[in-house]
Amino acid sequence: MTPTDSSGHAPLNVVLFEPEQAGNVGNIARTCAVLGARLHLVRPFGFRLHDPQFRRAALDYFDLVDLVEHADWTALAATLPGGARLFGFSARTPRLFTAVRYTPGDWLVFGPESRGLPDWLRERLDLVTLPMPGGGRSLNLSVAVGVAAYEASRQILGWSDSL
Repeated sequence: MTPTDSSGHAPLNVVLFEPEQAGNVGNIARTCAVLGARLHLVRPFGFRLHDPQFRRAALDYFDLVDLVEHADWTALAATLPGGARLFGFSARTPRLFTAVRYTPGDWLVFGPESRGLPDWLRERLDLVTLPMPGGGRSLNLSVAVGVAAYEASRQILGWSDSL
């Protein structure tokens, strides 16, 4: 079960907008379960949610993740608490994700694997990027979410050199 604050909000929300690959979503579900983050999936998906590949990637963590499905972006937006901070991850922005001071209840938004966030949604989000000094087009979605969610959790939960 995802830990929540006194208002019932998860310390961190991970949003996958129109995800395409079951394996990536399964891996991200595991990461969210381990971190106590709530995972939001925005339809349409490029796979069936109960696809064997999804279940295989999520392993026995599937029952531990706080998973919320949304019919579309409008449905998700209707559930946002007042003052919600939404950070969109994009390869096409100069602001590094480490420049943000994450706080409990923040939302990390990631686009589909093949095309990223659409322009109309990018305009609604505070955009940040993961550095890729070695070149290449982008990181795998599950790797990008893992890197970002761990940094946000480190800041929110106050991890130092020892736990």
